[in-house]
Amino acid sequence: MSGSTPFQMRLVHLDLKGAPPKVSYLSEIFPLFRALGANGLLIEYEDMFPYEGPLRLLRAKYAYSPSEIKEILHLAGLNELEVIPLVQTFGHMEVYYLGEGEASRRWLQQEQNSTGKLCLSHMRAVASGVKARRPSVTPLVWDDMLRDLPEDQLAASGVPQLVEPVLWDYTADLDVHGKVLLMQKYRRCGFPQLWAASAFKGATGPSQAVPPVEHHLRNHVQWLQVAGSGPTDSLQGIILTGWQRYDHYSVLCELLPAGVPSLAACLQLLLRGGFDEDVKAKVENLLGISSLEKTDPVREGAGSFPGSNILALVTQVSLHLRSSVDALLEGNSLLAQWSTLVQELEAALQLAFYPDAVEEWLEENVHPSLQRLQALLQDLSEVSAPPLPPTSPGRDVAQDP
Repeated sequence: MSGSTPFQMRLVHLDLKGAPPKVSYLSEIFPLFRALGANGLLIEYEDMFPYEGPLRLLRAKYAYSPSEIKEILHLAGLNELEVIPLVQTFGHMEVYYLGEGEASRRWLQQEQNSTGKLCLSHMRAVASGVKARRPSVTPLVWDDMLRDLPEDQLAASGVPQLVEPVLWDYTADLDVHGKVLLMQKYRRCGFPQLWAASAFKGATGPSQAVPPVEHHLRNHVQWLQVAGSGPTDSLQGIILTGWQRYDHYSVLCELLPAGVPSLAACLQLLLRGGFDEDVKAKVENLLGISSLEKTDPVREGAGSFPGSNILALVTQVSLHLRSSVDALLEGNSLLAQWSTLVQELEAALQLAFYPDAVEEWLEENVHPSLQRLQALLQDLSEVSAPPLPPTSPGRDVAQDP
């Protein structure tokens, strides 16, 4: 394996539109990010940003305060993590309905106009506005709206001189050759720098509780192959995405602490050029765990990384709570066992996340099963209760004595 990485920048994505970590947890996890090989953060602030004025209504209930934002940036600086803010302007706001508005329809009726040109026109306007206000800032854009545009149209749009595309693919079997061809297309169109985006969590199911490490390792192996198939500077860097919701209306997927082992393995794979037994041992040592493949971290040792207790308890819930309730095991001991574990999990979550995220995760993953168990035990109790004594003849039990 090579001892160097083709990715100069390695950014960890923090998706704050669901289960945003408390600043106290970020202060613990940022040093680990750096130790694992990250040198940047892509922070998707969403409604956690302390908007003021007319935008104040966008703030979440537990939005970070201005002083907390400064503290997050300070902590990032202390750990040599460059911060890139992710602000939704176009890609996640109704792009699939592009051209369906009345003004857009009129524009599209003009000769030689198309939805592709409309997309590029809007992208150019937004990027030009950013560059006019901050000449030293270069916007990055997700590339899915650029991939299928004709090469001549893309080259003539002026967009390649304003933005740098991020080629994203989170699958375990991505088309390496297809990505190389796409990179060549973007180069011919005039884009000076290109980026990649992989995933360490949030890409294998909208209600996933613990990320499948093997899937994400395969994704990163193939991104290494993509980077190795072109010039040494083909890709400026890679963003390891960690989505927290599939969209703004979806439930929470893997919490950040549950994704740390996957993130650790993927970062080390990128740094070392592969994932052999030595790299695996390095990851396990950094995290303080006995094995990446452990199936019962509560009994086998949760690890020593920040949030490792959350991972252990979430794994226990994910693997055993629903199945144990589904098996309709009888007795109050089962309820007591799970109630104790859930209380421990809730206390651990409250240290890292705000109350609404804790409540949502428990409501989605824990409370339904516990409520079923409580209802079952209630039914069993009623069935096994001794019958009421017979009433006296001619008397109604509802009457006063």
